[in-house]
Amino acid sequence: MRPLSLLRVLARAIKVQPRSPIPSSKGIRQLHVSPRCPTDGVFKELTEMRVRTPWIEALRKREKDGIDPTKKSSIPATPPDRDLTPKSMSDSYHRVVIPLAQGPWLLDNYLNANGQLRLGTIFMDLDALSGVIAYRHTGDTVTTVTAAVDRITINHPLHEICDLELSGQVTFATGRSSMEISIQVARAPEKGASIQKEEILMTCAFTMVSLDPNTKKPVAIRPVKVETEEEKRLFSLGEKNYNTKKDRAKTGLRKQTPNDEESDLIHAMWLRQLEYHDPNNPLRKPPHTHYMSSTTLSSSQIMQPQYRNRHNFMIFGGYLLKTTFELAFCCAAAFSHSRPTFLSLDPSTFENPVPVGSVLYLKATVAYTEPATDPSSSQIDDGKVLDDGGGNERKADEARKKQGQTRVQIRIDSKVRDIEHGSTKPTGQFNYTFLVDGDISVAPQTYEEFMVWVDARRRAERVRGSI
Repeated sequence: MRPLSLLRVLARAIKVQPRSPIPSSKGIRQLHVSPRCPTDGVFKELTEMRVRTPWIEALRKREKDGIDPTKKSSIPATPPDRDLTPKSMSDSYHRVVIPLAQGPWLLDNYLNANGQLRLGTIFMDLDALSGVIAYRHTGDTVTTVTAAVDRITINHPLHEICDLELSGQVTFATGRSSMEISIQVARAPEKGASIQKEEILMTCAFTMVSLDPNTKKPVAIRPVKVETEEEKRLFSLGEKNYNTKKDRAKTGLRKQTPNDEESDLIHAMWLRQLEYHDPNNPLRKPPHTHYMSSTTLSSSQIMQPQYRNRHNFMIFGGYLLKTTFELAFCCAAAFSHSRPTFLSLDPSTFENPVPVGSVLYLKATVAYTEPATDPSSSQIDDGKVLDDGGGNERKADEARKKQGQTRVQIRIDSKVRDIEHGSTKPTGQFNYTFLVDGDISVAPQTYEEFMVWVDARRRAERVRGSI
């Protein structure tokens, strides 16, 4: 049989039916039409609110205008007569339901290898939603960026697949350039029902800052107007968080030396490590203690346009959260040789934007460990039971054996370089806390590592104080 005849027989056998042409609204017959779909793992509704211009069109516009939107200009773009009258909290409220229980293919984007919720994807959605909420408050005449994630906490773990409701609003804004946005993730309630406390999976707070699109300088935004008792409570909490961050900046390790207690701990750890290396001393480093320098994991990747923000030429913060979280998870797993359980994203900052086409470098380090206890319990006192090499190993061992688990704080340091590697900028620091099985601890050796340890210890103390 000739090849052409064979093809005809095969065509008949599989009953190939020609596709009818897809009609075009402009009366032009198109060879191929594909629906717009998200390519970054973010829920479609949130992606469409964030990415409004196809990448190729953004590139063509930049080339036509001859202006690089990522560069600063001396000419402000923000109208001087903008309306800055206070807005109600409810004006910025936004709610999105992700129908995970109804769409297996949608669910594919939200599951990890074990069939559990992939938190990195949820973090992307949270940042995308915070952007939607911010622009509902500020309008489109400014550029709004994520400045910090104040905290993401797991309230009630999800034990079955269900539809999720993401909702939030601006809860603190005084008329300056920044605002606090509070968001929660909960099991989507039945129609007409309200969300119960035990149905709240996750809560978080984002700090967003509004900039002039041209000068990249902070600009004033509308203050938020409080009207109900609940809104007063939320505003008061946001004001407390704002003042706490200001005080924390004044007492950071870049501004002040470690306090007396911290200095004593550092000195005790240093003395203990000298004993470990003394051939005349039988004391040796415990097998469950690992030096901080041996815990690091690093990654690098080029930033692609599929993860851009609504201004097209910068990477959106949610992608950085997802990427840093998954590296932190791997670091905690490699350190503990167990599967970590995520507890919280502790206060983390975005320092410089990450341009599309740049190279992102991430470094994960185990910064701090402590026996896992009920934070409300006074049974174990931090700084006195940690296996810090300061003479407290016996008590720390007893605590760990009793609890059987360890809290591990992972610090991610990030920096960005242009593709030619001519310039380097820090892009932020991210701090994740996990729960792991077993008795395990980390020990700093150099002065820099001691400062990382002290900084992480302070963060753990603040978290316990807020619970």
